[in-house]
Amino acid sequence: MNPVSYFEIPVRDMERALRFYGAVFDCAFERATVHGNDMAFFPHAEGAPGASGALAKGDSYLPGKSGARLYFSVTDIQATLGRAVAAGGAVLFPETEAGSFGRVAEFEDLEGNCIALHTAPR
Repeated sequence: MNPVSYFEIPVRDMERALRFYGAVFDCAFERATVHGNDMAFFPHAEGAPGASGALAKGDSYLPGKSGARLYFSVTDIQATLGRAVAAGGAVLFPETEAGSFGRVAEFEDLEGNCIALHTAPR
């Protein structure tokens, strides 16, 4: 069993975050209010590998680079970084070999969060 089942990315401006993450990962979100917080859920396929998560706006959600680092699995890191930059983000750590783990990179979103990318070894 994989220990991570769900994550939340803190945001200040939900509409801006939806445009950014929708452009970077080419996905649509499901919106909801949960415990008074504005949430936008990433797509989730039941029974598929990986964790699901949401963009989250509320008093306890504080964006920043000092928190946990989330790794999104992608098939093409360069293309994903390109979409992040085109949407206004910045590359923090370029695509780099990570041994048997594969390849990794990091970008900063428009909220100030550091988001990591991962692709399996070739």
